[in-house]
Amino acid sequence: MKSTPRRTYAMGARADGMAATRDRIVQAMLRLALEQAYEDITLAAIAEAAGVSHQTVLNHFESKEKVGATAAEVLSRQTETNRDQAKAGDHAGAIAILVGEYERFGDAGARWAATSERLGSLAAMLDEARAKHQAWLERIFSSRLPKAPESRRRAIHALHAATDVYTWKLLRRDLRLSRAEVERIMLDLADGVLARSTRRPSTQPGSRHR
Repeated sequence: MKSTPRRTYAMGARADGMAATRDRIVQAMLRLALEQAYEDITLAAIAEAAGVSHQTVLNHFESKEKVGATAAEVLSRQTETNRDQAKAGDHAGAIAILVGEYERFGDAGARWAATSERLGSLAAMLDEARAKHQAWLERIFSSRLPKAPESRRRAIHALHAATDVYTWKLLRRDLRLSRAEVERIMLDLADGVLARSTRRPSTQPGSRHR
């Protein structure tokens, strides 16, 4: 028997309602994750922040870990969309985009990384985020990276250290520098890495100088 238009509409409305509820739960998780440590977030708190019942959260996600995983995926997509705006070779523009991201999510990112051993299966997402960060750095700085694989790998690792969320936290939160100062310092650090990585081998550490 074919569905009537009214029944089809009702089913569509119900599906939209479920999707909206699911999104509210995920957004609630994201807000809580920006404010506190993951292990301190409870299903009850997620439910309250989303304006739904504890059972509704379980019906949609089964566990806090699954809510966290979905929220992390949403944040990852937002981050990729944001970083895609950076153009290869525009180092200052790329650093500005990166620092802008850290201004929004950096405190939570540093907190999650510092407690990775308590994140369970979510810890793997941090490893994935680091890999994506390095791929992004390689795209942005590719024209100035050395060609030799080992030298290129070291340079990318050094660039990672220069632009990591912990570096942002040190400069912005611990040393209380302005956003503009953080951008300049990160750019200086990146330029230093690139300048060193393109020197002749005779100037590398451990080389003998005549």
